[in-house]
Amino acid sequence: MGSHRSRRSFVGAAATAGVGFLIVPRHVLGRGFRPPSDRLNIAAIGAGGKGMFNLTQAWNGGAENISVLCDVDDRQSAEARRKWPSARYYKDYRRMLEAEARNIDAVIVSTPDHMHYVQTLAAMQLGKHVYTEKPLAHDIWEARQLTEAEQRYRVVTQMGNQGSSGDDTRKVEAWIQQGLIGEVRRVHVWTNRPTWPQGVPTPTGDFPVPAGLDWELWLGTAPRRPYHPSFLPAIWRGWWDFGTGSLGDMGCHFMDVPFRALRLGYPESVECSVGSVYTGFFQEANFPDSCPPSSKIHIHFPAREGMPPTEMIWYDGGIQPPRPDALLPDEPMGETDGGILFEGSRGMVMAGLFGRNPTLLPTSLMKEAVLPKPVRPLVPGSWDGHQKQWTDACKQGWGAYTSSPFSMAGPLTETVLMGNLAIRSWMHREASGDSYRNPGRKKLMWDGKEMRITNFEPANRFVRREYRRF
Repeated sequence: MGSHRSRRSFVGAAATAGVGFLIVPRHVLGRGFRPPSDRLNIAAIGAGGKGMFNLTQAWNGGAENISVLCDVDDRQSAEARRKWPSARYYKDYRRMLEAEARNIDAVIVSTPDHMHYVQTLAAMQLGKHVYTEKPLAHDIWEARQLTEAEQRYRVVTQMGNQGSSGDDTRKVEAWIQQGLIGEVRRVHVWTNRPTWPQGVPTPTGDFPVPAGLDWELWLGTAPRRPYHPSFLPAIWRGWWDFGTGSLGDMGCHFMDVPFRALRLGYPESVECSVGSVYTGFFQEANFPDSCPPSSKIHIHFPAREGMPPTEMIWYDGGIQPPRPDALLPDEPMGETDGGILFEGSRGMVMAGLFGRNPTLLPTSLMKEAVLPKPVRPLVPGSWDGHQKQWTDACKQGWGAYTSSPFSMAGPLTETVLMGNLAIRSWMHREASGDSYRNPGRKKLMWDGKEMRITNFEPANRFVRREYRRF
């Protein structure tokens, strides 16, 4: 690179463009020479909320070193800075990666969804192991790029769907894959989300940016707009520019179980319906910036690996599947957060979040059935050990086992985001100019290899978004 172009600008541009660049040799970056017994030097991009939880779990009581913190909001990062006062602190992840490339071994990304891809890729391009919160990316194209980047940069990866490390998930996989309930042609997945506002108008008004928040950096790749308290913290999940709605929030937790158990790959089609909002009699509102208040999504998968074609149905916003006859009247269906229900040719399996408490239906069968034993490796501490599993793997290096590497998490995230592609196509009124005959409300046929809807071109605008330079 010429001296006129800084590493900071190059890292930012390369990550935003989604292209690779020449990796600086390991001896220059100063990484790769510590024996496995040494502590990892971990940097955090996003140090508040979920970031604080991820850091605490990875730190493991001091087994690893939290050496660098980065957050655009001093208020959110305050607790982490008190807990690890010796950690160097930055607000811009690009400055952090530029300054700390020699000093860090691994990066935890716990920022809003719209920043996952550019921050994760920038760390991978520097040869850093990465742990990225779910969903792995904001759109399907980004998820595919990160899946491929794992192989290109040969770093240890993990997505933050900690249920993938849980023992119950392993049990469900074994039960389904070893034929306990026969062939599964339909699985229902539901959640109580959203637990934040969705289906609401875009907020207006003039509000000062709070002290300690860099609003320009928080917006990052998203379109520029004035600060409003309706966007953060956490409630960004319900706005398309920043989050991925109920599906993005919980889909990587709930759908992970059937995705693994049924060995699902690219879907072949998707269709949906969404909850409407009315501002008057027959006056249906259109709030294109906000995710809908509820949705039901049908994702269809072809036959694969000896398994029949399968339909996965997603429900959110209070919608649930029909209660199975095999469930007694007073027995709960799923859990408070939601549930999973596999319909097999010889029975049913019901489970909660992370596949918790898997149960044969009718439940009386649990007393007499011979249950297959899990095959996939058990993570010590079950899903509470998800972050530690990643740090242990980082010390072992490329090829070490993690429960949710990008090779698994990327395709899962693509499936989750297929639901959002259908939802946004439904909501995309200008495609037809008629809210009651919107062609987005058809079954969308998907070419997974090419990442393309083949029968409704306007839907393809939601495969890959455009970035704002910042």
